[in-house]
Amino acid sequence: LAYAAPVAYAAPVAKAVVSEEYDPHPQYNYAYDIQDGLTGDSKSQRESRDGDVVQGSYSLIDADGFRRTVDYTADPVNGFNAVVNRDPLVQKAVVAKVAAPVAYAAPIAKIAAPLAYAQPAIAKVAYSAPVAQYYQPHLHHLPMLHQLPKLPHQ
Repeated sequence: LAYAAPVAYAAPVAKAVVSEEYDPHPQYNYAYDIQDGLTGDSKSQRESRDGDVVQGSYSLIDADGFRRTVDYTADPVNGFNAVVNRDPLVQKAVVAKVAAPVAYAAPIAKIAAPLAYAQPAIAKVAYSAPVAQYYQPHLHHLPMLHQLPKLPHQ
């Protein structure tokens, strides 16, 4: 019989860790604004960060026609705080146009309602009573003989 030669394994290679540059005082600003007259979509957001302090706001139009505006701040001292305002719109929100309903002509010939209705009789189902089945062992006993019968000898 032949056996395979043992497989040689190489020692693990240490992975070089490249640390990303750390910014001790991060800063950014961003904003967007969407006003779509076709769909009625209206929303905006702006946010800025200076170190550990973040300030921003966003707004949108709710389904009930109110503009919801949320102003928020976050800092290490006070944590996250938000103020929500709901203001009715001066103009109504754009509502999707709905096609006019299709008019249908009345039927030419009227069909008379049936004069009577007979409900079918429900057949009663008869069930037989359940048959109890159980196991009973069969025992056969031989007659008990206290004395052997005496037979005449021949």
